Parts: sequence; C-alpha cells; structure tokens
Amino acid sequence: MTVTSTTGDDGRPWTLHPDRALPAEPGVRAVARTILSATAPLPIVSMHGHVDAEMLAADAPFTDPAHLLVTPDHYLVRMLVSQATAPGAVRDAGVRSVADLGVGPDGETDPRTIWRRFCAGWSSLRGTPTRFWLEHVLAEVFEAPVAPSSETADALFDHIADRLAQPQYRPRALFDRFNIEVLATTDAAVSSLAAHARLAADGWGRRVIPTFRPDALLEPARDDWRGLLDELSAVSGIDAHDYDGYLEALRQRRRAFVRAGARASDHGHLSPDTTPLPAAEARRVFDVARAGEATPAASAAFTAHMLFQMAEMASEDGLVMQLHPGVVRDHDRGIAARHGHDIGYDVPVATEFTRSLRPVLEAFGHHPDFRMIVFTVDETVYSRELAPLAGVYPALRLGAPWWFLDTPDAIRRFREATTDTAGLRNTSGFVDDTRAFCSIPARHDLSRRADAGFLARLVAEHRLDLDEALDAAVDLAYRIPQDSYARPTAAVMA
Repeated sequence: MTVTSTTGDDGRPWTLHPDRALPAEPGVRAVARTILSATAPLPIVSMHGHVDAEMLAADAPFTDPAHLLVTPDHYLVRMLVSQATAPGAVRDAGVRSVADLGVGPDGETDPRTIWRRFCAGWSSLRGTPTRFWLEHVLAEVFEAPVAPSSETADALFDHIADRLAQPQYRPRALFDRFNIEVLATTDAAVSSLAAHARLAADGWGRRVIPTFRPDALLEPARDDWRGLLDELSAVSGIDAHDYDGYLEALRQRRRAFVRAGARASDHGHLSPDTTPLPAAEARRVFDVARAGEATPAASAAFTAHMLFQMAEMASEDGLVMQLHPGVVRDHDRGIAARHGHDIGYDVPVATEFTRSLRPVLEAFGHHPDFRMIVFTVDETVYSRELAPLAGVYPALRLGAPWWFLDTPDAIRRFREATTDTAGLRNTSGFVDDTRAFCSIPARHDLSRRADAGFLARLVAEHRLDLDEALDAAVDLAYRIPQDSYARPTAAVMA
C-alpha cells in the first residue's frame, strides 16, 4: 500500500510513503533510495504521449475534476466497467457502461455524478498502476485531504474544483510545475498543426512538439480511407488520389511536421510486418483500394509495404520511427458503434517481430540516419526476439514497457528480460503514453522507482558499483530518451 495515512479520526493528512514501489529487502531498498535521489529531481522528457496540444495552446482552466481525471483515463474506465455486474459499490453507484463515466456522445454529463461513481469504485483499483498514479495525482498534485470513497466524494470534488479555479493549476503552470522539459503529442498526418503553431508563437515550440501519426492513411481496409485521401490532398496541396501522388503527399506532410519540431513518427498497426511490394503491385493494390475492392489480405500487404516506405522516408528526413503493433482495437465492435472508438476496449495479441522486421532492418538497420524504436505488449518476445534484435542492429532501440506493461512488476520484468542481451543503452527511456496530463509526473516517478530497484539489486549483488548505477539511472531517466529521439546530424543540417 502506498498510502502512509489518510485523514480520519487521528486528523493526519493523506500522505504517500516515500519508499513506495521500492524493493522490500531493507539493504536493497536503502541502495534504491540513494539511486532514486539522483533521478527524482531530473526534468521529464516525455517523447510519446497523447496530451491534446490544443489544451496547452489555449491554456484555459480545466473544467472539473471528473472530466480531467476520470473520463479520459482508459485504465480507470475499463477497470470500473469490468466490475459493472458484480455485487458491490461500482454497480450500486450506477456504472453499467463507459457512458456512465462520461465517455462517448451519450455519456453522463454531470461531473459530480461521474466523480461519485469513480469514488465509489476506488477499492476496485487496489494493486493496479492506476491506483498508484491516482494516489500521486490526488495527494501530490492536488493536495487532496482524503482518499476517494463514497463518503468523501463530494468533499474531494469540491477541494479539487477549488484548486482548478486557481491560476497555478492551469495547463501551462502545471507543465512548469511538473518539470517537463519537452512533451511530444501525437497528431494525425492530416492535422493542420494549428495548435502547435500557436504554441510556437508563444515561445513553446521547443517544449511541446508534434508526432506524425499516419496509421489511418496506411490502412486501405478502413471505411474512411478514401475520404482521408481527400483530406490528405487538401492539407498537402498534392493530389493523393494516385499512388505516386499519395507518396509525395505523405512526404510533404512529414516535412511539415519536421518544420513544426517533430522528432518522430508513430505507427500502431496490428502487425509489424514490413515486407515491401514491387512498385507495380503497390500501385495496383492502391487503385483497387480506391475502388473499394481490396481484399483484407491485399490491404494488410499494402500496410506492410507502407511501413517499409515510412522507414525509407525516415532514413531521409530523420524522424524516429516508433512502432507499437499487436493490439486488437475496439474488441467489442458494438461498444465502439454506440460509444466511440479507442475507449479502452483494446486487447493485446501475440506478436512476431524477427521475420516481420527483417525487411526494414536489412535495408536500414545500419543506416546512420535511421532510428526505429519498437514497443510491445507481448512480454514473451522481450528476451526471445526484441532484445537480440536491439542488441545487434545499431538503428533499433527497444521501447520501454508501455500501455498494459507500465507497471512496477512489468518494468522490473522488462529489465530482467532484456538487459542481459540488449544492455541498458539499447533501450529508449521511459514513455508515458498518456492522455491523462496530470498523471505524467506520477508515471515517470514510478518508472524511476522501478529502475532504481532494478539497479539497486545489481549493486547489492556486486554486479555494478554504486557510482555506475547512479550514472545508469540518470541515463535511463533523462539522457537516453533525449538521445533516442535526437535528430540525426545530416537531417538537422538538411
């Protein structure tokens, strides 16, 4: 339990234990404390996430606690909904679906009702990383006097609402308070990047940067793919309705993102296959897809081909290629139809990388201006495939545990499974991958604690000296994420 105390009959305030998520063995814990003291004050380098750039551009006060902390948090929403039919507080509070927590076009609109439902389900989060992050957000960011419960819900809502009305709780003030050095958003390839332009005009252009996300344009099986070609043509000024124009329009958008400060592209397809097609076959599949007649197999082959094209473009413009495959999106299609896409019904599947990445790595794995960072939610491939690949190809780095794996135990398992083969410096540094803005410092804090525990064990086993462990910890928390997403010298000069 991370809570030291909560306000109760003894009158003590809610505080968090300073050793939370550190090793239980006293000797190792003491070393971990020393290592954590070297990384805790470091700035946050947040190179992959989903915070809305418009929020920071507008810098308007947050509306209410529920729509800031509950509704956009997929981890939280999915856990409460999973308890919707079980006897207990969650069902009694009226949670039947994601809509009852404010999600989707038909979602509950009263923030206090949403908040009460969240507080009633607080015990459902025991042992989860969501609980860890929320405790940090509530106690450290908002100085909440009590933990959530059905009895404290209204008082807690009022306390946080009062904080949100104060200037120091507006987005940019919190950005500074969180000690964020740089934050990368994730932006559709057809985005105008208007919010980023406004941020740049305010002097924030190097602090908040876009990330090029072309997934929808690379998947001709999507219902909206042909309409997206219209949008791509309009925003790029290049007719994207034939294959060659389509490629050039994507290149133009990548250049626009680079000018706006982007350092990476982001690709989240089901498969990591990067097998290229002959040019004539690629043109044929594109034309068939434009006619709405592409088979699922042909569409998947075209997506794999386009991942190879993205790698080739990356070797030219220097955008780091982030790849995170292996998730079935919108597992319940009825829920997606009723409430919207990407609301937590995403489920990992087994993923193969060795053969899938071979075409790209054979072509660009030793290219001085190409960098690929591969993430996974399939832990079985860490030691078998990804660590050996990252341990030999200079262009490949292994992404940090993310999504379902950004937990204390999973971060430890990641280090144990990959360090023997890939070392520490062939990893990317932590990414928080979050839409929940206020949880960014909590997530980075957890990562630093987990890494401190791992390194402390190496020290205790006399596999590292303490001074090396301290340097490695600073590497993992700060220097490695900077280096992983640095622009190649040639790309900078171009």
